[in-house]
Amino acid sequence: MLDLRRLRYFLTVAEELHFGRAALRLHLAQPPLTRQISALEAELGFRLFDRTSRTVSLTAQGRHFLPYARAVLEQVDLTQVMAGKLAKGCAGQLALGYASSIALSDLFSQAIQAFAQRFPDVQLTLVEGASVSQWSQIVDGRIDIGMGRMRPPCEQSEIQALSLGDEPLVAAISSDSPLAAQDQVTLAELSEHPLILFPADYGSGLNEAIEQLYRRNSLPLRPGPSGRQITSIIALVAAGQGIALVPRCTQTLAKKGVTYRPLTDPGATAQLLVLTRRQGRSQLVEAFMGVLDELLQAQPETAGR
Repeated sequence: MLDLRRLRYFLTVAEELHFGRAALRLHLAQPPLTRQISALEAELGFRLFDRTSRTVSLTAQGRHFLPYARAVLEQVDLTQVMAGKLAKGCAGQLALGYASSIALSDLFSQAIQAFAQRFPDVQLTLVEGASVSQWSQIVDGRIDIGMGRMRPPCEQSEIQALSLGDEPLVAAISSDSPLAAQDQVTLAELSEHPLILFPADYGSGLNEAIEQLYRRNSLPLRPGPSGRQITSIIALVAAGQGIALVPRCTQTLAKKGVTYRPLTDPGATAQLLVLTRRQGRSQLVEAFMGVLDELLQAQPETAGR
């Protein structure tokens, strides 16, 4: 294996084309530098320099070898810099899971933007999935952080769930429905229409919040068709297949044929949770949590919007 120190000596002499000046730059005496270059030439099997009493020049082999030596040393320097960043927790990989409705939240996009600006050397991977699927992914390490709307059960004690706030639910109604002409709607009015939800086996925290809301108000829930994405749910509303209760941030999906109306019912909200492993959180996880905390403190009333 080539001696990296000798490669640095070679690069310095090649830049100076003078052993005396190169020795000064390297803080060496000239004789040891000459011996190190000779040792490198012996190791390589060819001369790097043509030397006379007055001049030093690269041989043809030396000129050809120079960019390779420079590339090796540049890569070593980059490796050392990256190692330092990894040690400080400002480089590496971070996998972030999220429920589909949360992707429309201002907090979600602001957190990603702020984190990416602060940690440009971190490869951030986004993994969409329902709240329930995030639990197992956090436990087995497939994702580092989850953002969902359902707390894990007590038996999943290795997962920590922190609330980032509650977001009001709004009704997504077909624009040709009489309800769309109202400024606001009640849950009782909505209960007369088919309700579009995520599939029952999807593990959606939004489903759970909506079903609890209907139960608390002792209202019947008429199941309609289902969609596995918030966008497909809104598309079904536009097609006149029923109504949907969605987080307020969903209003950014300005779909033709869909009207959003606020609910009069108190408690018509969906929580926004951040999920992590309770023990052994990495420095990058802590950093992302710090970004979320800063954003919440700056905008305490807009969590989840």
